[in-house]
Amino acid sequence: MITHTICPLCSSAKTILYLKCTDHFLSREEFNLCKCSECGFVFTGHYPDEQNIGMYYGSHDYVSHDDKAKGFLNRVYLPARRIMLKRKGRMVEKAAGIRKGRILDIGCGTGHFAATMKQKGWDVTGIEPNIKARNFASGHFGLDVKSPDQISELPSGSFDSITMWHVLEHFHDPFGYAAEIRRLLKPGGLCLCALPNCNSSDAVHYRESWAAYDVPRHLWHFIPETFGVFVEKTGFRITEIRSLPFDVFYISILSERNKGSHLPFIKGIINGSLFAFLSFFDRNKSSSLIYFLR
Repeated sequence: MITHTICPLCSSAKTILYLKCTDHFLSREEFNLCKCSECGFVFTGHYPDEQNIGMYYGSHDYVSHDDKAKGFLNRVYLPARRIMLKRKGRMVEKAAGIRKGRILDIGCGTGHFAATMKQKGWDVTGIEPNIKARNFASGHFGLDVKSPDQISELPSGSFDSITMWHVLEHFHDPFGYAAEIRRLLKPGGLCLCALPNCNSSDAVHYRESWAAYDVPRHLWHFIPETFGVFVEKTGFRITEIRSLPFDVFYISILSERNKGSHLPFIKGIINGSLFAFLSFFDRNKSSSLIYFLR
């Protein structure tokens, strides 16, 4: 088990217990969230090391790793994912300024976004730690998907775009990955990084029940200000920030379920609609944000 006694972002020793969160997804274990009094960064205070974290993903309901995930909520999620895949593809092409190029999708899961880009004519490579998801993406879509330890074998300056859709918060070494991304991007290349926003309206409302804390799988809990500090330390700059509009509904439903609410789907949709409305006036209150990095 890894334990942090100082802030992983600014190295301050002035950290406090912020919340106690339960792993509602699988183990029912409790994990502490800590907050830095200096920079405001929120992080999971103790969590399994890389050799043991895999067991916390070991469920058929983890939809990023298993296309056969069951349950009513996942049946709702999958059609929404198809809509978002097209939107993400257009977003990459517009932001990158090209219709075809080389793209690396880090944390590609079962490969649906990578396959979308391949259908658009892009030369696609994926990185995925879960062997089951990796094999599905390779076998079903014919994708070139590598394990994380192979990222160092990829040639420098070889990608026009690199994407991470809700991935960076899982990395044990986010600074090391950021350095690899800088190495792999072509001059002028674009990195898109989507992250939960723990200063969002839904996060503030649900507190320890907020599903996007997702301990211990999520290690780092960014807001725009703390992610800006991270980006500056890694040599990137943020050129644009956008919201992911559907995420708030999915997260609100899961959060209602975490609370043990009666009719969590209905309550989640109602609350998610309110949170989406509030984020319309303040993007930084959105449940998930996409950061454009160069």
